[in-house]
Amino acid sequence: MSVSIPKISLNDGFSLPVIGLGTYSLRGNAGVNAIKHAIDIGYRLIDSAYNYENEGTVGEAIRRSSIPRDQLIVTSKLPGRYHSYEKAVLAIQESLYRANLDYYDLYLIHWPNPKQDLYLEAWQALIDAQKWGLIRSIGVSNFLPEHLERLEKETGVMPSVNQIELHPFFNQEQQRRWHKENHIVTESWSPLARANAILENETIKKIAEQHNKSVSQIVLRWHYQLGAVSIPKSGSPSRQLENLSIFDFSLNENEMNRISELTRPNGRMNNQDPAKYEEF
Repeated sequence: MSVSIPKISLNDGFSLPVIGLGTYSLRGNAGVNAIKHAIDIGYRLIDSAYNYENEGTVGEAIRRSSIPRDQLIVTSKLPGRYHSYEKAVLAIQESLYRANLDYYDLYLIHWPNPKQDLYLEAWQALIDAQKWGLIRSIGVSNFLPEHLERLEKETGVMPSVNQIELHPFFNQEQQRRWHKENHIVTESWSPLARANAILENETIKKIAEQHNKSVSQIVLRWHYQLGAVSIPKSGSPSRQLENLSIFDFSLNENEMNRISELTRPNGRMNNQDPAKYEEF
């Protein structure tokens, strides 16, 4: 069984499926099997990162799958320790070698690392790698509006995507509004937050019961109706299919608002504030 997934257009003419597979912690043969299964049932967006240490796993899953490479959207991310221009260029090449791919469809700067203040050099490396055919679309992750404005001012190129922490307990309303006004697609990492907290939330459980859907399906549908691309991680074949099965119902305005109102001022799961956090 293969599920058809809608797509969303980016500011550079590229497009992304509105839901993909997060692969954090999916490694080795078990990871290959999990990712291959996801591809086989319809996932076309596969999200990885240099620091996940699983780009090789992703590449092997792609090779074992029955889906042609050109039908897949493969993402990876540049780590903070390689933000200087020369190091960034080498890291992008190494990412491709690890996965045994000729190009990435989407490549992101993982964090801005503002204390280090080299993200502009990293962005220029991504711009050049795109010109060289190593990357199809370039974006960022965890960037604040001030970082995004600087990228465009200094290079004339606005990221196509900003992948941010986004879930019902941290709905990022202002950041999402800024993205929309500036034609950047919002991509949600950890879209289900900490699963146990989400699964036990009474508000979402009641909405799920009314739709005869799982809590996870309700939350992922919320992301979709917000206009965000979500990348839930799962190695479970049944959960992977469940997470894709969100296109046969819709949430009304009241239900959307009730979920959004669960947000908290300190809703970040690991207190990783992009204005301060340094990733290496």
